[in-house]
Amino acid sequence: MSERIGIIGAGILGLAVARELAARGATVTVLDKEDRVAAHQTGRNSGVVHAGIYYTPGSLKARLCREGAALLREYCAEHHIPYEEIGKLVIAATAAERAGLRRIAARARENGVPDVAELDALGLREIEPHAVGVGAVHSPRTAIVDFPAVARRLAEDVAASGGSVRLGRPVRALRETASGVEVLAGRTRLVFDRLIACAGLQSDAVAAMGGYAGDVRIVPFRGEYYKLAGTAKGLVRGLVYPVPDPRYPFLGVHLTRRIDGEVLVGPNAVLALAREGYSWRQVSPGDLRDILTWPGTRRMAARHWRTGLAEVYGSLAKRAFLTAARRYVPVLAPHDLVRTTGGVRAQAVGRDGSLLDDFVVDVHGRVILVRNAPSPAATSSLAIARHIVSFISA
Repeated sequence: MSERIGIIGAGILGLAVARELAARGATVTVLDKEDRVAAHQTGRNSGVVHAGIYYTPGSLKARLCREGAALLREYCAEHHIPYEEIGKLVIAATAAERAGLRRIAARARENGVPDVAELDALGLREIEPHAVGVGAVHSPRTAIVDFPAVARRLAEDVAASGGSVRLGRPVRALRETASGVEVLAGRTRLVFDRLIACAGLQSDAVAAMGGYAGDVRIVPFRGEYYKLAGTAKGLVRGLVYPVPDPRYPFLGVHLTRRIDGEVLVGPNAVLALAREGYSWRQVSPGDLRDILTWPGTRRMAARHWRTGLAEVYGSLAKRAFLTAARRYVPVLAPHDLVRTTGGVRAQAVGRDGSLLDDFVVDVHGRVILVRNAPSPAATSSLAIARHIVSFISA
């Protein structure tokens, strides 16, 4: 493969695609508007390497999560990047949640997740002594990693294979021609044989530049976190999650030990006021107009406004986070939670108001668009890269 291929986005997915292509002989150029790699979703998540217990069997998420986790584990071992299998408990707080727990266990088995076990109240306490619940599903192979460190190593691999990662190069325009794809990045005009957009929060904006707007838009949801302070960090050994609401692609407030030893509590999911709106103070009138005028946003809000109001309350009231965390670790006190930085999830929403759950990749001639790559995209990145490259080599 000797093609010149441009890649928009220096998050973990764009860099994984670039590495895969460079290893196959392509000349790759990664473009990103930021001054560093992993500036947005890759660098602002909880660092969990998902094992694949939640996802619909047969979906891209289910398949690529399992493949990606195995590839990521090997990659981290090869490059001495810390990777710890600390395990996850999905806890049923009440008897009414047992059915949801059974569904998760059945999906995990169907997806081939190794060593998953169903536990009773006493069994879960053996894993997490300070946690409570009527039962749990334990996934001991769920891990944590430093995803920005992985992204930096991927960028080094790209450079070592003759590719380039050009930062501070915002893509302002693109068009497909008979012989290739022209891209205006900053003030520089570049020509590629193919272009792959892994633009995350900007994915629909990049698609629109090329005339590929389609029937999906990115609606940004901010996820806010607290972290456990002082000795409270010792109250959680691994990952403690609720039984998720099957109506939403979000997993609910959970407790997550990170590779740096911090323990996060969160996230919630509130509509952000900008694509990269990491706080209530960050507002983009243009982004907000795009979000609110999309018919899918209005239809989504009409269906789920009660949940939306509850999430806003959680954003404004620390007690909501504390109450959610205490369902599973009741010894937590108000002073144990300290506000910390959050992230924004690029959630693709259809015109009908549906929240797209699976990974979505579109091919338009010489342009490949990653339309939807929510969690577990970081876990799955090396496998998603192979999936994307298969469209080129097919």
